[in-house]
Amino acid sequence: MKVRLYEIFTSLEGEGILYGTKTLFVRLAGCPFTCFYCDTKESLPLDSGQEYEISDACNLIDEHLQKKTYKVNFTGGDPLVQHEAVAELAKHVKAKNIPTYLESSCFDSKRFAAVLPHIDFVKIELKTPDSEFVDTQHYSKLIENALQCLAHSIREKKTAYIKIVVSSRTKRNDFEDLVKKIFGVADAGDLKGFIIQPTYGIAEPSLQNLLSFYDLVYPYYPEVRVVPQLHKLIGAP
Repeated sequence: MKVRLYEIFTSLEGEGILYGTKTLFVRLAGCPFTCFYCDTKESLPLDSGQEYEISDACNLIDEHLQKKTYKVNFTGGDPLVQHEAVAELAKHVKAKNIPTYLESSCFDSKRFAAVLPHIDFVKIELKTPDSEFVDTQHYSKLIENALQCLAHSIREKKTAYIKIVVSSRTKRNDFEDLVKKIFGVADAGDLKGFIIQPTYGIAEPSLQNLLSFYDLVYPYYPEVRVVPQLHKLIGAP
């Protein structure tokens, strides 16, 4: 088995419930989607980066792993594009007693289920229709897969949280519909966080919009947070 990596580096976690933790990022190449606010477009082509044997990729992780690293984050692209390779790399990391973290749009619940046993922290990212994630025809199917991934995470008692990126284009009704679907699958006690993340540098939402989205989540999950991307603010990768 081989894996195609775009890059591997240590930085601070820039979002979510582990915001600010020292993290080794393993960025995999390849993502079939087209979110207009994507900040890693260079890693989207499946032929980007460099191809490695799994054993060589594991060695690369070992070489880059710094002392006092809190976790290893498998990101992309979208890691589920190369789900079998991610499972092998995550097994390698877990054998070192270092927590593993999956950052994915969760577009395929079967691939997700194959990776999940080797993952400790799961970010379930659900896209709003305005994200241009996918066309209208396929949107509902991909949201269904993301919700199935959430259900898998709950059953397996993983540390899971929700992230939704919002912009000035995000419609209140679309956001509210997504929130209702999430809490049709999960109870508040099943989640370790609910993050509303504003876009940065493009179609940025107003404070009024952010407060409106916050208010829609609060009745279901009072610990909801609006959290901007830290690495954008400090100029880190």
